[in-house]
Amino acid sequence: MKMDSKKMRKELEERLEAKDRVISYDREKDHLRIESETTGKGITVSLPGIVAKWHTEHDNAINEVVYYVEEGLRAMADTVQLTDHEKKIFPVIRSTSFPAEAEEGVPFLIDEHTAETRIYYAYDMGKTYRLIDTRIMEKEGWEASRIREIALFNVRSLEIKLKEDEVAGNTFYFLNTNDGYDASRILNKGFLNDMAQKISGTMVMSLPHQDVLIIADVRNNTGYDIIAQMAMSFFASGRVPITALSFLYDDGELEPIFIMGKSKKQ
Repeated sequence: MKMDSKKMRKELEERLEAKDRVISYDREKDHLRIESETTGKGITVSLPGIVAKWHTEHDNAINEVVYYVEEGLRAMADTVQLTDHEKKIFPVIRSTSFPAEAEEGVPFLIDEHTAETRIYYAYDMGKTYRLIDTRIMEKEGWEASRIREIALFNVRSLEIKLKEDEVAGNTFYFLNTNDGYDASRILNKGFLNDMAQKISGTMVMSLPHQDVLIIADVRNNTGYDIIAQMAMSFFASGRVPITALSFLYDDGELEPIFIMGKSKKQ
């Protein structure tokens, strides 16, 4: 299948159509705008960029945009109040290709994480959350350092329930609570260090989408192949894909690794 702006526009219009929405197309800029009639606010997406991403990530590229728009429109309808609601602030992991700005070019609060991932910050709204941007920070009078400190404290308070599986002499641990912050738990350094003490081989981690975190105790070459396949499978099925790459965890640092051929690290 060949994808172009016309097909992408049709696909997104079908996926994002709703009774209280107006979808308009700017032919000159090749932009699609999805606006809520209730709030009068909307989100504009650039079709060429999504088409380019589709050629490498296929439906994941569409899924990510649809989720971003749905999340954004829902969040715009709600009021964010950071003060006295500190327990609702959490970090979230996103791919480096995820938008860096909210509607109208307002930058999100973002920190670098790895070459493949970034840290965003979210205000939990129950079934969804709103990414915190500079406009929210200015309105509330909050500094970025305060948000970071509270978010990292809150992620350490999240429950950790691991499922364990052994394959070909390697042990795999899965965190999959579907609370929106599974991948975020990679920022819990105490948890990672505890796991490092438990692992006898090489500690390899994967965060293919926001609702899963995989930790592998790799003891032979087959283990590298297995986690690479797992990461790709989860990445392809995730609602909010992050990265299909895995990471070595060594001395508190995450290093992306490419696993190719017969289990060779490069």
